[in-house]
Amino acid sequence: MAKPVILTVDDDPEVLQAIARDLRRQYGERFRILRADSGTAALEVVQQLKLRNEPISLFLVDQRMPRMSGVEFLEQALAIFPQAKRALLTAYADTDAAIRAINTTRIDYYLLKPWDPPQERLYPVLDDLLDDWQAGFRPPFEGIRVVGNRWSPQSHQVKDFLARNQVPYQWLDIELEAEAQQLMAYAEPPNRQELPLVLFADGTQLVQPSNLQIAEKIGLRTQAELPFYDLVIVGGGPSGLAAAVYGASEGLSTVMVEREAPGGQAGSSSRIENYLGFPVGLSGADLARRAVAQARRFGVEILTPQEVVGVGVQDPYRIVKLTDGSEISCHVLLVATGVSYRKLNVPGMEKLSGAGVYYGAAMTEALACSGEDVYIIGGANSAGQAAMHFAKYARRVIMLVRGESLTKSMSQYLIDQIESTENIEVLTYASVVEVKGETHLEALVIADARTGEQQTVDAKSLFIFIGASPRTDWLDGIVERDPQGFIVTGPDLLREGKRPRGWRLDRDPFLLETNVPGIFATGDVRHGSVKRVASGVGEGAIAVQFVHRYLSKV
Repeated sequence: MAKPVILTVDDDPEVLQAIARDLRRQYGERFRILRADSGTAALEVVQQLKLRNEPISLFLVDQRMPRMSGVEFLEQALAIFPQAKRALLTAYADTDAAIRAINTTRIDYYLLKPWDPPQERLYPVLDDLLDDWQAGFRPPFEGIRVVGNRWSPQSHQVKDFLARNQVPYQWLDIELEAEAQQLMAYAEPPNRQELPLVLFADGTQLVQPSNLQIAEKIGLRTQAELPFYDLVIVGGGPSGLAAAVYGASEGLSTVMVEREAPGGQAGSSSRIENYLGFPVGLSGADLARRAVAQARRFGVEILTPQEVVGVGVQDPYRIVKLTDGSEISCHVLLVATGVSYRKLNVPGMEKLSGAGVYYGAAMTEALACSGEDVYIIGGANSAGQAAMHFAKYARRVIMLVRGESLTKSMSQYLIDQIESTENIEVLTYASVVEVKGETHLEALVIADARTGEQQTVDAKSLFIFIGASPRTDWLDGIVERDPQGFIVTGPDLLREGKRPRGWRLDRDPFLLETNVPGIFATGDVRHGSVKRVASGVGEGAIAVQFVHRYLSKV
């Protein structure tokens, strides 16, 4: 943490220099000594310190200054740092004003000029004030602060990006917290309606930043160090991370490209309780964090946020094209991009996405749902895990399930937990046919598939988990996919005993290999895969063995 600040203010340059010298001599090791030659200049310093989240321990201010007296300055400065101690430097003629200030503006002490010798007249007084301040001091949050609006899609995007990349941040709601409004006033962005405002520990700020801008600021890697790798992995979910760990640990130069954050869809799961080796379960974020640390220990480069938009084949090389126009060449490409939740296509949905309507678990919104009703669409494990998580905060969690029960799509352990949780309610044969709201979600229209009846309910938060679709358009014309876009691999490529069209090798495609030799697919993006974290990890590990077999013949 930065040293707490002692700020001294005086319009007389000689006095200001002398008092700063004495303060630095006595307190310089524990405190940062700053000075200003006017109340106006001092207020600017105070505001900048607030933006940087650096604490002020003591104001030592001259009373008699032109344009703004010491008391007038302190009245404004204390609104920004109310816990700071305050002392006036006064001439003998100003003692009456100083005494009145103690009674009316809560000045802690006044000191007469001159203060020589400081060992007798200055330090004992300030020692008491600083000790008193230190006793009640609570260190401020160190890190990124996000000032925004709960209903702002851009604010949700920033929070979600930071959380999924496991970057600590402090959320300040502009509508609920005075400090957020203060920071907006001091930062003075071009348009105060532009949120979120992201404040960094070094005092810099970004307004409505993109994920890439934040990534560059906090030091995430978005560019590859090398032009060529043995193995390029596209996608950072469990399958991609497993392939990265096994590939790099076995000597392959490996880079992983992730569009959002390592962990993928599983990384946003609040609790995974059936993953082998973790009897009490673990969160998706914990699993991702452990896997990322393991991958980096073996030398894997992780590029995030970065997106692959195309691939070229120039035997024996596979060339990956990134969204920024750069390219990475490799011997082997492994596609582990997983799936995304399908969009719910009902009236009002698109307008309110990110403003009360969220796809996936959106753990960043859990605290904001305290004491409210939360609606969840979906009946698979991801929906059940989310319901259990939100039940810790919400007054009531209502699951909307299209089918007759949860048994066809959800693990029994989750069904049992949901049934035993009093504030979770499951509505079967239920679907949302419309969402309502101007600037944020206000109501849902829910239809009953049996009766056709519709009811409108008040709602502020809706979380959607309805099936999944792969993002594989960038492979169009190169890699064979099924009608839903999932990548076809291994034996599924063999039709009537014939190898894929254009296949030139004297062998069948390996188990997880596509119709293009040297391009593999694992995890949820693969046609016929088992949609479980453990199976994705297993496929990622197995794929590396086939990668070695492929490379041995290149």
